[in-house]
Amino acid sequence: MSDERRRVFKTYKLYVGGKFPRSESGRVYEVTDSKGKWLAHAPQSSRKDARDAVVAARKAFGGWSGATAYNRGQVLYRVAEMLEGRREQFVREVAEAEGLSKSKAVAAVDAAVDRWVWYAGWTDKIGQITGAVNPVAGPFLNLSTSEPTGVVTVLAPQASSFLGLVSVIAPVIATGNTAVVIASADAPLPALSLGEVLATSDLPGGVVNILSGRTAEIAAPLASHQDVNGIDLTGADADLAKELEIAAADNLKRVLRPQAVDGASGADWSADPGTHRLTAFLETKTVWHPTGALGVSGSSY
Repeated sequence: MSDERRRVFKTYKLYVGGKFPRSESGRVYEVTDSKGKWLAHAPQSSRKDARDAVVAARKAFGGWSGATAYNRGQVLYRVAEMLEGRREQFVREVAEAEGLSKSKAVAAVDAAVDRWVWYAGWTDKIGQITGAVNPVAGPFLNLSTSEPTGVVTVLAPQASSFLGLVSVIAPVIATGNTAVVIASADAPLPALSLGEVLATSDLPGGVVNILSGRTAEIAAPLASHQDVNGIDLTGADADLAKELEIAAADNLKRVLRPQAVDGASGADWSADPGTHRLTAFLETKTVWHPTGALGVSGSSY
């Protein structure tokens, strides 16, 4: 008997509703590194998988959006703790996916974890810069507060398999939305591994759902889906982004289309992210409330 043991290869699955299903179609596709070496088989999601992910995201939306902002921050920080604990795994996957040296992969993973912590800290602060007491001429107050949009489809960056991924997912869920994420088509493994982290954290199932496969095939039904409220087109090329914008207009989805499309420009994800992604999928609710001020005659309104 040979002393040489066979390697146990990892089985990657989708992450939908807090569970790990295989693609409904049973299809998989080969994922290779930057030099063409086989890494794994990833699930090739179908339209049915996309619809299932929307159902899971909608089911989770009430509880997640209704949680206190402080609690959401605690949950997201717990995710960062677990990412830190699996740092070596993500360094290896990012290095293979993006063809980076180990030192550059370490820098990318550390930046991704730091960014997750950064967004976790914004959960109970973003309302202070988006809300306001508006000046009005009358005996009443006009208060504006922000609320999450709902279910958001996120097309993850194609070139940045982890730092870019975190940069588009974290702000969506930090503000109380739920997400259906389409991973990078050529480098989906870090995204699918992120699903394993989310499943064992305090994040409720369905808040983030991760699909892998052909971006255009999965994105088309999500852009036209009547129960999707917003779509982030970061990972789409210019032609696909235009098609998805047209489909999204059918039910007036919020659309985030960055000026520089990641697939064409190689966006710099290490740059300061600012707050524009936090506010991209927030709605403003305005409430009018009487103040009880006295009129000229002395009577109260």
